[in-house]
Amino acid sequence: MNSFNEGAVTPLLSVWRGALALAGVLLLSACSHDSSLPPFTGSGYADNQGAVRIWRKDSGGEVHLLSAFSPWHSGDTSTAEYRWQDDTLSLIELNIYSKTPEHVRVRFDDHGELSFMQREVSGQKQQLSSDQIALYKYRAEQIRQTSDALRQGRVVLRQGRWHVDGTVTTCEGQTVKPELETWAIQHIQRRQQKSSVEVSVSWLEAPEGSQLLLVANENFCTWQPMEKSF
Repeated sequence: MNSFNEGAVTPLLSVWRGALALAGVLLLSACSHDSSLPPFTGSGYADNQGAVRIWRKDSGGEVHLLSAFSPWHSGDTSTAEYRWQDDTLSLIELNIYSKTPEHVRVRFDDHGELSFMQREVSGQKQQLSSDQIALYKYRAEQIRQTSDALRQGRVVLRQGRWHVDGTVTTCEGQTVKPELETWAIQHIQRRQQKSSVEVSVSWLEAPEGSQLLLVANENFCTWQPMEKSF
């Protein structure tokens, strides 16, 4: 994925569309859960295209959401940041981290009307079409719906450094032992054997069980948002 034009975002959109089925299942299962939810949550899901991690904060009628897409194979990591005030979308900010980095920022006023737009590719400013902006807004609503479902379904994202004894020091400083399946632990161990540093792991916890999401040499905690500053 090299650009946020309509053709290039199709793979990422397909990831999010694929998550809608998961979202529907989670919404059904969420009916039996306690309606009180923490204001700051991390969640995510896996797809055949890659992994999506989502952080969200609800405060005073505002919803602040950050998603990070990491492809399994080819492609570039990308992030998307959104803000809603009283359910009205006010900000879209997109970043692709590649050899030709791309940044998009779109703001809307209190009535949902466009007030600012900017796109930069390798430092060069470009115009955004109305179709592109409509696509970004559509994608914002899709990821918001997915986030709603994951949050209601109590799907929680955990991240940290893996240790040889199978424990993890999380980004919050806790030491835990994830209840992962045997194949997932073996996969982490194989990655660890090829690394000179402790690998980072990202996994999901839900009432139905735990699922490994990502393993990498990079330190996930260096850029994971924290509640106070998010």
